[in-house]
Amino acid sequence: MTLETTQAVPLTQWEDGSIRVKDTRLLVDMIIHAHRRGECPEEIFESFPSDYYTVADIYAVIAYYLANKEKLDKYIALREAEAEEIRNRIESRPGYKERGEELRAKLRERWEARKSR
Repeated sequence: MTLETTQAVPLTQWEDGSIRVKDTRLLVDMIIHAHRRGECPEEIFESFPSDYYTVADIYAVIAYYLANKEKLDKYIALREAEAEEIRNRIESRPGYKERGEELRAKLRERWEARKSR
């Protein structure tokens, strides 16, 4: 037997800078947040099932995160700051609050109609 000492991490970086599980749209952020909440790799896989990756891939991503925690924590903090900036820009648009309340009311109506079927 030959001991394999390197393993490929199934991650890729998209042009927009996001890091995702290779050949999928699943963000590494989502896996890391689930891991931080205490979910095990099997639970994470069940939350985001796919034919394009395995539970072993989730373990590999978590192992990569643990080995590169500082770098990935900075990456996630940057992405969260960017998301907050975008959210603030959207919410500051005139009429945003009114349209949001309108939309939420419509969604509640649909949800209630669906539940009563």
